[in-house]
Amino acid sequence: MCSSYYSRGRTHANNLKLACKNQMDSIIASPVFKSFIAGSVSGTCSTVLFQPLELLKTKLQAPIKVGHHGNTGLVTTFVKVVRNERILALWRGLVPSIVRCVPGVGMYFCSLYWLKTATGYTDPTPLQAVCLGAGSRCVAGLALLPITVVKTRYESGRFNYKGVTGAIKHIYTHEGARGLYSGMTATLLRDVPFSGLYLMFYLQTKKLVTPDQFSNRAIPLVHFGCGIVAGILASGLTQPADVVKTHMQLYPSKYRGTIHATKAIIQMHGPKGLFRGMVPRCLRRTLMAAMAWTVYEQAMKMFGLK
Repeated sequence: MCSSYYSRGRTHANNLKLACKNQMDSIIASPVFKSFIAGSVSGTCSTVLFQPLELLKTKLQAPIKVGHHGNTGLVTTFVKVVRNERILALWRGLVPSIVRCVPGVGMYFCSLYWLKTATGYTDPTPLQAVCLGAGSRCVAGLALLPITVVKTRYESGRFNYKGVTGAIKHIYTHEGARGLYSGMTATLLRDVPFSGLYLMFYLQTKKLVTPDQFSNRAIPLVHFGCGIVAGILASGLTQPADVVKTHMQLYPSKYRGTIHATKAIIQMHGPKGLFRGMVPRCLRRTLMAAMAWTVYEQAMKMFGLK
């Protein structure tokens, strides 16, 4: 009798194990999961390569004292960081950047694939592309905003946090949940339009180039070129929101809201203050997005989803 119970228990355990394995295989084989993996791989490559540009952008945008007119150009900032903190300091904030960007890019492409499938917009019009890109970015942006705050503060060099987890605990303890979501409106005003505009410009630029004109080896370079054009256009249009976001995340108690922060920046630096750090941001966002889409397109092709 004991052996019968044992046999039935063992059979039940084997069936449960087999069911779990089948479920896992089904998840791994799903197009949505494959798009997440493709996005995460592309996010890893672009984040590691272009982190120095993000750090320089944050330093250029960080608030300075009224009346201070020191040299704050891109080259001057680069030399200052390397001279005072060594070359590896350019990658400060890489860990929170990876924690944010790798799953964030994966979530973006995963959401984008799901939305395109659910809506049937496989060949979207410009307006549909803007909506798809914006909707996908909303999901990833809101989910990972606390990591964005930590990343910004790491890069500024004004906070001595011990690890990403320690930074989140410190911010929550001293500033509450509001601190972890500081600059949320400005972040969404930057990222959501950027993603929508980028996807529209990217797809429209690709339509101008017929694949028959190029060999298979040249297609990734063509995609990269399309991404460069799309990135420059989208970055320039969303730069002011990025400056406001940086100010609000570095000093959340200083500003009452997005409009107050915008007015304060203009009062302190003039209208051109809303475009501080545009060169490194434009370079980073453009190259990063172009690389992410190029790697993503190739990965999806390998997965048989294109």
